[in-house]
Amino acid sequence: MLSNIPYDLKRLKGSDLDREILRWGMMAELDAINVYEQMATMTEDPDIRTILLDIAKEEKTHVGEFQALLLARDPEQLKEMEAGRLEVEKELSE
Repeated sequence: MLSNIPYDLKRLKGSDLDREILRWGMMAELDAINVYEQMATMTEDPDIRTILLDIAKEEKTHVGEFQALLLARDPEQLKEMEAGRLEVEKELSE
């Protein structure tokens, strides 16, 4: 895995641990997407490229699954993601 867990998950308990597990899962999937897409750009074999990009697409679905679970369990995350979305809309409309 390219990303590292910043601290020992064993120190967390309950819902804090669950939220960190979901974030860690998202990091792992994002790492996988990056690796597969980079390999797809490196290969000259179109069959390998096709399969790598298909697998990367599946990993994007997994990110969405982890995100859905996280947002259901972390109201602050949901609020801040919405704030970020609105900030981008504002910046791009100016």
